Amino acid sequence: MWKEFQKFIMRGNVLDLAVGIIIGAAFTAIVNSLVNDIVMPPIGLLTAGVSFEDLAITLKAAEGDNPAVVMNIGLFINAIIQFLIVAFVVFLIIRAFNRMMERYAKPEEPSPEPTPDPVIISQQELTEAIKDLQAAIERRS
Repeated sequence: MWKEFQKFIMRGNVLDLAVGIIIGAAFTAIVNSLVNDIVMPPIGLLTAGVSFEDLAITLKAAEGDNPAVVMNIGLFINAIIQFLIVAFVVFLIIRAFNRMMERYAKPEEPSPEPTPDPVIISQQELTEAIKDLQAAIERRS
């Protein structure tokens, strides 16, 4: 079982996945900063100074030691914007990669023409063809 696990871990796909997860986690911090520090302030300015982070609907007010029940709509809007930014950046990366692959791809060599399927004839037809050839040869001689 240990050798099987080692074989699984040493496969290239697992290492690629690990690198992707690490890079994705680092990229998340960049996207969060982009959304919170760059994108959201102008949107807040356009919406008369409303901060999306503070945008919420209180379902039940706080009572004594019980906290308020609140729907944080602003945080949800931030999450949607972050998702759209990440999706757009990934789209641009994949698009650039596909264009690069098309540009540097080797042209496909034309495939050789397929050989025709052998003709299958019956033994009787073959015998008649041989007789016809023999007759043609005898006539020439």
